[in-house]
Amino acid sequence: MDVHVRLDGQRDLSGQIYRQLRTAIHDGLLRPGDPLPPTRELSRRLAVARNTVGVAYERLVAEGYVDSRVGSGTYVRTTGLPVPGAATADGSTGSGLRPRALWAGLSPWAGAESFGATTAAYDLRVGLPDARLFPYEAWRPLIARESRLSAAGTAGYGDPAGHPGLRAALARHLGLSRGVRTGPDDVLVTTGTQQALDLIGRVLLEPGDRVAVEEPGYPPARLAFLAQGAEITRVPVDDEGLLVDAVPPDTRAVYVTPAHQFPLGMPMSLRRRTALLRWARQHGAAVIEDDYDSEFRFGGRPVETLRSLDRDGHVIYVGSFSKVMLPSLRVGFLVAPAPLRAALRTAKYTADWHTAVPTQAALARFVDDGLLARHIRRMQHTYATRHQTLTRTLTGHFADRIELVPSAAGLHVTAFTRGRLADPHALVDLARRARASGVAVHTLAEVAADRSARPGLVFGYGSIDARDMGPGLHRVFGSDRRLDG
Repeated sequence: MDVHVRLDGQRDLSGQIYRQLRTAIHDGLLRPGDPLPPTRELSRRLAVARNTVGVAYERLVAEGYVDSRVGSGTYVRTTGLPVPGAATADGSTGSGLRPRALWAGLSPWAGAESFGATTAAYDLRVGLPDARLFPYEAWRPLIARESRLSAAGTAGYGDPAGHPGLRAALARHLGLSRGVRTGPDDVLVTTGTQQALDLIGRVLLEPGDRVAVEEPGYPPARLAFLAQGAEITRVPVDDEGLLVDAVPPDTRAVYVTPAHQFPLGMPMSLRRRTALLRWARQHGAAVIEDDYDSEFRFGGRPVETLRSLDRDGHVIYVGSFSKVMLPSLRVGFLVAPAPLRAALRTAKYTADWHTAVPTQAALARFVDDGLLARHIRRMQHTYATRHQTLTRTLTGHFADRIELVPSAAGLHVTAFTRGRLADPHALVDLARRARASGVAVHTLAEVAADRSARPGLVFGYGSIDARDMGPGLHRVFGSDRRLDG
């Protein structure tokens, strides 16, 4: 059997040959007794000196992987290494290593699989911005410049808290756009919102601590806290947001989405926000505010952040650029009270040291040069048109089948279903048939990871043109009435 060896460049050729043959033996591709190619033959195939191959073989002999027999050749020895996937004495396979019991019941949110690339003709998935409208022509020179500087050796390892320029730019941006009074020292840059929640859990929670989350709510947040060993309490929401009176008194942290409740869409009322802050002060608890897509608001007054109302240092503010720019950018941030800053910085260091420096530096320029604000204004207009078209179509053509949840922000709207579609089984069947007909759409139970959620559908409008909404909804509901879109 021919042995495939690939050489990359002209450095350490003997080492490359040695490592690839050793790996083939470890993986069981070369079995005990199998011959290696003669040094003359392999050197000819690889266009290297015969001595180069000989040095590699000598290393394999010295380490006991092969035997060299004068006049006969070189053969793989019985190394005692297990064949990958072979059964152990107890009948199990692999090394016998097992994860902690905590992880046995955890798995990625099933709904996350539907957020990758899609071939659907009509994309009504929740939480996805329109990547086609991102200003690549402005972004490319910035990221290219920072990448060149990094390649030139002017950028080494970065500060775990984040690029200083980006932290300063974020502090200004949040102060102007969201009324969050903060400074660069309060800001920590993360690899997306999910890492921000993970770091908060590491720093704030002991195993067994209670975390209250909204029900229905955002499944990945629950998963992050469960992974820290927290006890999760699901607290109902109504048209004013989280029911503060239902939060258990021994709760250590409360996770909320007050500007645009996920997934229902209503904002938390000022009365309820004030009550939550008062509750946190009385119980010494943290409030984790996920402000995930409030940049896009289409009516009414902007909702004040909990962080801007907080006078006692109980709110940890979390955000990201996944909705305003691109999900693949993987840059988020958190704004923390002073007592948590040092621990969060250390937790970030132990997790991944720092988020990619060229991306952070380019993003700092993007914000400081006004490009982010310009992009948000442009997308605000686009999404407002799509929001209006979607809600008008739903209420005008399908009012007998849905009850729209009022929402004036973000990238999705939710509708409770009624009539025959109030049956969860019928709703699942409708979503399945919609996907089969080329429409990517989520049920409320899917995005909330709660089978007991009130039957409903969640319609995202970030990735679909306004003109396509009518035909897309027509396929979802199977209506034979003409839609004007």
